[in-house]
Amino acid sequence: MSQDNNTPVWKSDFPVKQDESTHISRRKFAKLLCVISGGLVAGTGVIALKSFLNPKTKIEGEYFVCEVSELSVGEMKSFVVPENKTPYILIRLSEDKWRCFEQKCTHLSCSVLYRPDLKKIQCPCHEGAYDPETGEVLQGPPPRPLPQLSVIIRENKIYVTAKA
Repeated sequence: MSQDNNTPVWKSDFPVKQDESTHISRRKFAKLLCVISGGLVAGTGVIALKSFLNPKTKIEGEYFVCEVSELSVGEMKSFVVPENKTPYILIRLSEDKWRCFEQKCTHLSCSVLYRPDLKKIQCPCHEGAYDPETGEVLQGPPPRPLPQLSVIIRENKIYVTAKA
């Protein structure tokens, strides 16, 4: 406390009046809302324009992923096809059963993971789940199944190609 009156010492270090720090006029608040709304609209426009100008390319031909011996039953491998930069997962469901899906959830594009203990492909963001056999939605908010690629095994090497 200062000696001349009962004002705490810290108030001289921080001379902000309470009325000035909490009052915002309606005009300032409306301007703030307009700036934030305009930023959201501009951001949405940029995303829409980007997806319009750079459409997703379809996979053409076969792409090598890995050797058969690299994955045990119940394991998955993440990979990216260089041509379209989309992440995919390759899942080994049994000795001779393989599946390949896009690794982005169809709800909000979170990364999905194969859970062999649950026998589901799961999205951790909103608890969405997909069938590892077909990619169909089992539960949660995803609106459509996972896009799938065909798996080809030739000479103990795994290749993927666009589903016919």
